[in-house]
Amino acid sequence: MSTALPTTPNRAPRYAAAIFLSSGLLFLMEPIAGKRLLPLLGGSAAVWTACLAFFQIALLLGYLIAHWLVTRASRRGQAATYAALLVLSVAQLAMALGVPLRATPLHPVASVLWLLTITIGVPFVTLSATSSLLQAWYACTSATSSATSSGTAHPYRLYAVSNIGSLLALVLYPWLVEPRLPLRAQEATLAIGVVLLAVVISTIVRGVLRAAAHEDPGDAALPAATADMRDVSAARRTLWISLAACGSLLLSAVTIHLSQNVATIPLLWIVPLIAYLLSFVVAFGNERWRPRWLTIALVAAGLAAVGWVLYKGDLFMSVPRVVTVFCVSLFAICTFCHSELHRTRPAPARLTTFYFCLAAGGAIGATIVGVVAPAVLTGTYELAFGLCLAAVLALVATWDLGWIARDFWAAAAVVLAALIVGEVREDRHDAIARERNFYGTLHVTQYYDRSYRAPVRTLYNGIIEHGQQVFRAALQHAPTTYYGHPSGIGLAIDHCCGDRPRRIGVIGLGTGTLAAYGRAGDTLQFYDINPAVEPTARRYFSYLQDAVARGASVRVVPGDARLSLEHEPPQRFDVIAVDAFSGDAIPVHLITSEALALYRRHLRAGGIVAFHVSNRYLDLPPVVGELAANAGMNARLVTTEDDDALDLFGSDWVLLADDGGFFAQPGVRSVAKPVTIPTGLRLWTDDYNSLLPILRMRSSSSE
Repeated sequence: MSTALPTTPNRAPRYAAAIFLSSGLLFLMEPIAGKRLLPLLGGSAAVWTACLAFFQIALLLGYLIAHWLVTRASRRGQAATYAALLVLSVAQLAMALGVPLRATPLHPVASVLWLLTITIGVPFVTLSATSSLLQAWYACTSATSSATSSGTAHPYRLYAVSNIGSLLALVLYPWLVEPRLPLRAQEATLAIGVVLLAVVISTIVRGVLRAAAHEDPGDAALPAATADMRDVSAARRTLWISLAACGSLLLSAVTIHLSQNVATIPLLWIVPLIAYLLSFVVAFGNERWRPRWLTIALVAAGLAAVGWVLYKGDLFMSVPRVVTVFCVSLFAICTFCHSELHRTRPAPARLTTFYFCLAAGGAIGATIVGVVAPAVLTGTYELAFGLCLAAVLALVATWDLGWIARDFWAAAAVVLAALIVGEVREDRHDAIARERNFYGTLHVTQYYDRSYRAPVRTLYNGIIEHGQQVFRAALQHAPTTYYGHPSGIGLAIDHCCGDRPRRIGVIGLGTGTLAAYGRAGDTLQFYDINPAVEPTARRYFSYLQDAVARGASVRVVPGDARLSLEHEPPQRFDVIAVDAFSGDAIPVHLITSEALALYRRHLRAGGIVAFHVSNRYLDLPPVVGELAANAGMNARLVTTEDDDALDLFGSDWVLLADDGGFFAQPGVRSVAKPVTIPTGLRLWTDDYNSLLPILRMRSSSSE
């Protein structure tokens, strides 16, 4: 038999500090690692999705290691193994610091997983194991045997502390860390943080080793009975995994729904993640905060609110209200799921398996949304599915409350299942084409416009319009929307080359509207990362085919534009149109000093780089102006307004040229204005870029 040491008054704060620090470092490591990979593998959401898959797998592995150590190794062995992992973590972070990375020839997802493994694999797994391992140590060294054997022991409250640390890091990174520190300094800070964690944990390890010294010689490892899950039913474990999966699935689904179907506001993904983490803090904190009847009422209200908004349509109320409804409802539903997890938790001796089930559920939920849904669904229906799953789990969890609760939740599940069917029917009725893949959901709509007296087709990715075509003789072959002749890109193409053939590079294909400028002898080369865009543009819009018919050469290069340009010989473009910013979310790696240097390598002498910076939430012109000033180029802003007669949308383009001759031309001089660069704006590089200094909140027409 082992003898537990008396709990000293300062033991709990020491454990809480270590868990708080480890969780904070974990949530700092995620954005830092993802940010480092963006210039290598493209700035699309697909890269971040692949990063999230790695994070979930590594988290699961960390929880598995913690469970194995607690159930199979002696306390001395646990301490020694964890100390070794900390040393290896610091070593890997130090070796990866500042070392240039190279994309591998593997599939992009495999490349992401490999690069993350060789840069942060060991530290991420180690930090993932820390919380559950330290909680197990705390339970083993607690003073009273009653606390160790009951389901109400204090170690579970440390999980709330863990999520507070995660929450704080999540809030501080975009508001404090990213705007002030370049990427290499962020990585160095992370390494220093792991060293500090090792120092804090060393004080805990001494207590664990003292406890190990009181063990009987035959107690080299914890008795299997203290950590065996045979006395916990398979149904209970399935419930744990399902509740955790539901919360994780809804977090991912709400984030995707808000960013694709409501508003692609920069940093918006932080808000639902805060709601998710806060639900853990409430659920695993003091039970007096949340009586069970209140969590049941909250989940009912949350399901009703989100279901009603989905039924009515997101845009029947303002964007701030929609975001508030979704995020508050996510908090309410997750609080119920996580409170039920806390209510059904096992004794602390079995907490590592409990947390392993939580991690497994989290991985399952994220995988369903990030990997399975894009492959098997044509639309973003996983949110409605998650709501239905929550109602089913509420039915199971409240079964003991009687027939009224059972009937209520059964009816709720049926109603939410009907919502899924309704969403599918609505999407099919609305679009003539619909396709979803790793990069988002494309759909083409068509309607008859009475003012034009002609059909109009529009391409959307989520809610962002990527071009449209009016099938009327006067407009069918003309550049429309953001790309008309008065726009910045229109001025650049019309005034760049006189009558000689032009070479035009375009980052972002959309409907191929810029091909409307193609004339005999011109070369137009488009770059697009989404393989579904080109077939859609060719099948449902005629811009590309029409340009070829006029004698222009049109080529579409698949893959991330920056990666493609890095591997191509100089293309001698007269104009490069960077059209990756027409929505409200931007691939940052295409608007850095390194990216501009790459564009200039592909420009002919006197060529023009045109950045499309129309954006409701980011003030991008100063960023481009700073890039131009650093490169010794001239920058001018061209702003246009809507023109319904010509199907033109208001747009903002920043044009960059090496000399002022282009901007002195009569057709350009009167409309191209200097770019104002605010004092203190830092140059964007691959090592430093931050959205916070240029974030603005104002309403305008949809981009």
